[in-house]
Amino acid sequence: MSFTRFLFAFSAAVLLGACTPRSDTGGSLPPASPEKLPRWRGFNLDAKYRLEKNRPFNEEDFQIIHELGFNFVRLPMDYRIWIKDGDWEQINEEALKDIDQAVEWGRKYGIHVSLNFHRAPGYTVAKPEEPRSLWTDPEAQRICAMHWAAFARRYKGIPSSQLSFNLFNEPRRSVAPGDYARVVGIVSEAIRREDPSRLIIADGIQSGYAPCYEIISSRVAEATRGYQPMAISHYGAPWINGAGEQLPTWPLVLPDGKVIDREWLWQTQIEPWQKLEKKGVGVMVGEWGVFNKTPHDVTLRYMEDSLRNYQQAGWGWALWNFSGPFGIFNSDRKDVIYEDYRGRKLDRRMLELLQKY
Repeated sequence: MSFTRFLFAFSAAVLLGACTPRSDTGGSLPPASPEKLPRWRGFNLDAKYRLEKNRPFNEEDFQIIHELGFNFVRLPMDYRIWIKDGDWEQINEEALKDIDQAVEWGRKYGIHVSLNFHRAPGYTVAKPEEPRSLWTDPEAQRICAMHWAAFARRYKGIPSSQLSFNLFNEPRRSVAPGDYARVVGIVSEAIRREDPSRLIIADGIQSGYAPCYEIISSRVAEATRGYQPMAISHYGAPWINGAGEQLPTWPLVLPDGKVIDREWLWQTQIEPWQKLEKKGVGVMVGEWGVFNKTPHDVTLRYMEDSLRNYQQAGWGWALWNFSGPFGIFNSDRKDVIYEDYRGRKLDRRMLELLQKY
């Protein structure tokens, strides 16, 4: 089923069964192009970023994001969710309906939706690793291009102000820039054969932290990350070796006396990407945030310096995550007094900080 057919069926269901009229505010979203991304502000919604945790997206999330004044969601997804019986050449149309619905809710609530292959055919930062390498294996490249082309056909006609494709998640430092550029080119070409106007965003190299000049010719925007220094953002995270060795402060003072502060963030995390912008490439922060073991006051000071920098640079951002250990809801921090918000535990101070910038 194409998204156009889905949208007709979805709208008919709303007209027949809903008590509240549909209010499509998608037209209010700013224009977006590979050369210049808007200053979107929003969240990663992680309902489909792992097969074992797969669940439908939640319309109330979109409602709340809109109500709180944000206009962007990134949907990191695991391709295994929509294949048939483990066969990566067979796409299960039924499994894509949850994604169709999320795209429609974005249109309904005036939220830009960015679809991301967090696990793409041939590449992931998670476990288990993929059996073939997207960066060197022509068959993995063919399959990945096939999947993105299917998405391009499905959502053709939706303006890029409302929908973008974020190709992969954080290519590792071991991925050669030339290999990355070749794959970005293959996949971008497959998308544009189906939908020439679709906005495409590619994460930077070196786990998303470094701009990739080799992909400029593919006419894609680029996304960076906002997790440095990891001693702040991932303190106590069980999947990071050595992440809980020293209780963090902000600014952070290293054993040699070096101070890590807002100026350091600007020089190391912003300025290298501004050089890419001068080449005519749009930039945004695809993920950033602080794990719930970092003291809350340290978290907020660090986040405010990051937000000031993003605002000064004119960049949009998506917090990881919306609800969960990095988010504004249900973060399970031990040093936060939560406020009840529609049955969710809201970190009001973090929310108001995000709204400020």
